[in-house]
Amino acid sequence: MGNVQSIEKAVEGLPPSELAEFRRWFAEFDAAAWDAQLEADASAGKLDALAAEALAEYEAGKSREI
Repeated sequence: MGNVQSIEKAVEGLPPSELAEFRRWFAEFDAAAWDAQLEADASAGKLDALAAEALAEYEAGKSREI
């Protein structure tokens, strides 16, 4: 059995209180991983084109305050 299947089985076997605790932990873990990836992408310039496009639209008057 692979790691993912082992983890799935372990999660399926958790009692409700531990499942809730696991969900909270995983949500925080996943958010931190997302933040780290976003920071890495920004540092590598992968978002520069999107930023330039947004600024161009703003400067062209194609934006509105929200």
